[in-house]
Order: sequence, then C-alpha cells, then structure tokens
Amino acid sequence: MRFVPAGMVCAMAAPSAPTPPPDGPSPGAAGGPSAHRRGRPRSAAADRAILHATRATLVEVGWNRLTMSRVATRAGVAKTTLYRRWTSKSELVLDAVAALFDELELPDGGSLRADVEGVVLSFAALLQRPETKTSLMAVIAESTCDDGLRARVREAIVERQKRLVLDGRARAQSRGELPPDAPGSEAESARVVDLIFDVIAGAVVHRSLVSDAAVDAAWTRRFTTLLLDGLAAASAPERP
Repeated sequence: MRFVPAGMVCAMAAPSAPTPPPDGPSPGAAGGPSAHRRGRPRSAAADRAILHATRATLVEVGWNRLTMSRVATRAGVAKTTLYRRWTSKSELVLDAVAALFDELELPDGGSLRADVEGVVLSFAALLQRPETKTSLMAVIAESTCDDGLRARVREAIVERQKRLVLDGRARAQSRGELPPDAPGSEAESARVVDLIFDVIAGAVVHRSLVSDAAVDAAWTRRFTTLLLDGLAAASAPERP
C-alpha cells in the first residue's frame, strides 16, 4: 500500500454514495470538541446534514479540493453556518469521521471471546466504508504536522471509543471471565484499558488500511485467540 504525504490525500473511488447518517445526537451532544462553542442553539438535523455532506464530498473530490463552500452547498446551508461550528476544514472532517466511530457498538455474544470477535468484525467493516477510510486517512495525514489536531483526534476518536473496552471488560467481569478490579486500582485499570484498546485498534487499522488485507472471520478467530490465550495458543493449528 502506497503512503500519501500529509496534505496530499487523494480521493478514493466509491461504488456508491456513502451511507446516509443515522438519526441520533449531534456531534456536540456526543462529547466532541465542537460541543463547547457558544452561540445560538444548534440544529441536530443541520449537523447531521453537514457531516454527511463532508464525508460524501471528501470521497468524491479528495482532500485538496474539499472546501467549506462545497460542503455548505451540498448540505444546503450557508457557509457561515459551518464557520460558526468549525473553524477549519480539518476540524470539520475530524468531527465527520468521529461521528462514524460513534456508531460502533459492543455486541453481546454471550462470552468474552464472542464479544471480541464481534467488535473486531464491526470495526473492520466500518473501516472498509469509503467515507470512513477516506476521512480517517485524511485526518491522520494532516495531524502529522498539526499537534493541536493530533490532540483532538485522541479526544474525539481514541478516548471516546475506549468506551467499548470499558463496557466489554465490565461485562466479562460480571460473567466471571475476568477478575474484578481491586479497590484503589483505578490507575492500573486505566492502563489496562489503554493497552487493550491499542492492541485491538492498532491491529485492525494496520491490517485494513496499511496492509490492505481482509479482516475476515478466520483472521479474527486467530487474533482473538492470540489476545485471550497467548502466542502459544495462536501458533497451534486451528481445529476444523
């Protein structure tokens, strides 16, 4: 897979238009950085239309040709409406991709193993959507030369999606599959959550977007075995 320099992310062809955004809270309601801006009350419908238009336009024209004017026209709003919410194209695209990651849910498969496999497959499927792939790669490329944007990526995507690890770990503890946290071990628990998130997200993003390889059911089973049972178990031949 060819790496693209920061600021030169090209448009990716999509076989069909990006999936319309689901009904739900606006990015500000989800805890995104834009939630803290002052001004007139925001319209959740306008937010969804703008973020959907941002993703669709980015897929069609690429980062270099994406402008606030193009997005406003596609969303059917005034350009000033965008600038009241987002001060730059980078902020707008970040919130557009963060809203997609907020769609992720932790499936309840009845066991820790099934839960891990389910969330890995869901995450991989999200990364294969043209609007997710294009937006995420564009934001990461831009963040390599923008420390403020990199910090916002951590806040809007990484920290918010750690909820999946927190929920999955708590569920496994309630089933007796993982030991409960010891009293006063909040700091250590936070480090464990960070590590689990980095391992899962790092592996899936690398395989999907860097190696351009499939995250299918067979790979997901082997990865989950490695995560839960260790290297020796993952190295053993799979049983038919």
